[in-house]
Amino acid sequence: MPLYRDFSDDQATILLWKYDEKEDLNPENLIEAENFEKVKEYHPTKLKELLLVRKILKSVLPNHKILYEGRTPYLFPNDFEISVTHSFPFAALAISKNKVGIDIEPFNNKITRIKHKFLWEEESGFIEKEKETAYLTVIWSLKESLYKIHHSNYWSLKKHYEVKPFELDFPFNIQCRVHDETVSDLYKARVEFFDQYCFTIVD
Repeated sequence: MPLYRDFSDDQATILLWKYDEKEDLNPENLIEAENFEKVKEYHPTKLKELLLVRKILKSVLPNHKILYEGRTPYLFPNDFEISVTHSFPFAALAISKNKVGIDIEPFNNKITRIKHKFLWEEESGFIEKEKETAYLTVIWSLKESLYKIHHSNYWSLKKHYEVKPFELDFPFNIQCRVHDETVSDLYKARVEFFDQYCFTIVD
């Protein structure tokens, strides 16, 4: 069983799995009939990520399915909220009674090249220069998690998703905001670190 970390709390079941080539990931047993056409052209790595998520679901809610509205996954029966993330060899699933967003990102210096696309000027003010890659990765991941809870085709990660100041040595109870001219919703988040990855949870 490739359970790697259990980040569950009193709000949600949040499980992170790591791919193991010995693990039985039979598409015929795991992929929903409704999704056969959707996944038949998937790259093998992307398919493994999808199958890992299904394996996690089967371990918790064996009679449920993950279906899609556009690109957004949802649970059927629709009695819980879910969020999905993967970055091979990892995949994770969050299941909650409330809205939840999770994201996993590897630390990579290349993120500094695109910071202008997602970083608010106010956010750059609390970044420690010698830890810039780590801060940028966390901020990007937090905004991805926020987007999964509260998204719009007309919003940008830079203009409408805000991460309040935090410190890397205590990345808990981080305040995040989604806003436009009519909406301003505040959330709390936490970040976990492992194996050169960061994992963000917003609920």
